[in-house]
Amino acid sequence: GGSGIGAVRAAEMAVKDFGGKVLGKPIEVVYADHQNKADIGASKAREWFDVGKVDMVLDITNSAVAIAVQKIAAEKKRINIVTGGGTVALSQQECSPYGIQYAFDTYALATSAVNVLVKEGGKNWYFITVDYTFGLNLEKDAKARVEALGGKVLGSVKHPLNAPDFSSYIVSAQAAKPDVIGIASGGGDFANILRTAREFGLGRGGKPVLTALFVVITDLKGLGLEIAQGLQYVDPFYWDFDEQTRAWSQRFMQVHKAMPSFNQAGDYSAVMQYLKAIEIAGTDDADAVMKQLRATKFNDFFLRNAYLRVDGRMVRDMYLMEVKKPSESKSEWDLAKLKRVIPGDEAYMSLAQTACPLVKK
Repeated sequence: GGSGIGAVRAAEMAVKDFGGKVLGKPIEVVYADHQNKADIGASKAREWFDVGKVDMVLDITNSAVAIAVQKIAAEKKRINIVTGGGTVALSQQECSPYGIQYAFDTYALATSAVNVLVKEGGKNWYFITVDYTFGLNLEKDAKARVEALGGKVLGSVKHPLNAPDFSSYIVSAQAAKPDVIGIASGGGDFANILRTAREFGLGRGGKPVLTALFVVITDLKGLGLEIAQGLQYVDPFYWDFDEQTRAWSQRFMQVHKAMPSFNQAGDYSAVMQYLKAIEIAGTDDADAVMKQLRATKFNDFFLRNAYLRVDGRMVRDMYLMEVKKPSESKSEWDLAKLKRVIPGDEAYMSLAQTACPLVKK
């Protein structure tokens, strides 16, 4: 899906584009599969830091893995950059002076969609949610925002990861007669929920509105526009946003044979910005590099109007997207259109709300 070997290819592309060396030393990319298990991710990171002398760990999909790796990185004073893990804990209670949450978090995805949809008349919500931290956090943040804006949550159903059948969940959602059904699931579950919703005739003529709180472009591609059309979702990156994103994405496509997911694009950008910071700081010392990163205003093909906060949150523009109708699509990967740019300061939780111990209240 969003990470995998494509993430490795993106990092390798960045190293090559940077010139293969920093401060006269060759740059090496190593990778491992954590299998979505926190203990595997943690022991791999520890081995890399202690034995492999790895300076920076990247990507880290899965929130539990990301938290475990960030703890070890902090203990070892090495930098970790999370493009794949979405829990707000990474820049909240689990924040680290060496940890960066680079691409998104569940709060930004959930609340940005809610802000727009409630204002467009989507007052009554119903959630279909995967029953583990990731889904529960998406639902919790979205629900709080719906209620803060004067809307109502009519109910929600929780499903196990990789559920075999979603019919009963869709029937429950339909019976509640909501304005909006929020899908707080990812990957195969998200795809199957949407397929089932369409089989039951939901979302035809835009009623109820279907929004997914976490979407990866390859999932949309797999579903096809016939099923996905009209779906609204928030994304930190879309390949066809402008000249810059198109140019980079087409290069990536030649290497990987698929358009980049947001965290693959984020991996390239993160490696590039990290290496630039080492060059400017004149050292790969983690404290000096973090200081340099915090002093930078970022604008590249992936980060727009971005800056790094003391809590490790990369504050950057997000995008509300709508999946195109088949008739609107001009090419294989022409899947969505931009509805609205959401400025980072609006998308992310403010420092005043944070539980990060590094923030002096």
